[in-house]
Amino acid sequence: MPDRDAGGTPGPDIDELMGRVARGDQDAFGSLYDALAPLVHGLVLRVVRDPAQSEEVTQEVFLEVWQQAKRFDADRGRARAWITVMAHRRAVDRVRAAQASADRDLREGVKEFRESYDDVEHRVEVALESERVHRALESLTEVQREAIRLAYYGGYTYGEVADALGLPLGTVKTRIRDGMIRLRDVLGVSHG
Repeated sequence: MPDRDAGGTPGPDIDELMGRVARGDQDAFGSLYDALAPLVHGLVLRVVRDPAQSEEVTQEVFLEVWQQAKRFDADRGRARAWITVMAHRRAVDRVRAAQASADRDLREGVKEFRESYDDVEHRVEVALESERVHRALESLTEVQREAIRLAYYGGYTYGEVADALGLPLGTVKTRIRDGMIRLRDVLGVSHG
């Protein structure tokens, strides 16, 4: 099924383009870049906050997409999700490299998430946008679901999630923590 652009019109089939990129098709890579660069750049910019660094990170992401395309497994998730997860990781890595100016909420959130939920993160990233994860997300409360989507799929900091949902920061952190525990249980991820 083709993806839809911001105007709702059918866009290129990202998964099909990814398969062609994996076979070394440069034209498909150009189309993939054209289709996803605005999304990737927007996600990176929300995390990195510096326009010049965001452009660099976006280019690094697409270089990695080109180099790692053969590793993408369509049976384990959608190409758009694979690329946005890659972008989020690279953006977080860039923020960590410039720790002195990094947003405190992001740093705290990433640290808590990495220490407590590595197995869930890996499982969710691999299956991002898959039916199984969507069903698991549906088992959460609306606030948990929205907070997790904003923080981990949208690249928002905990503070930005709190602002977007009109909730105190502590409440957002609690909802995300409880939601991640619920996802871990529903997805059957071991935590030992």
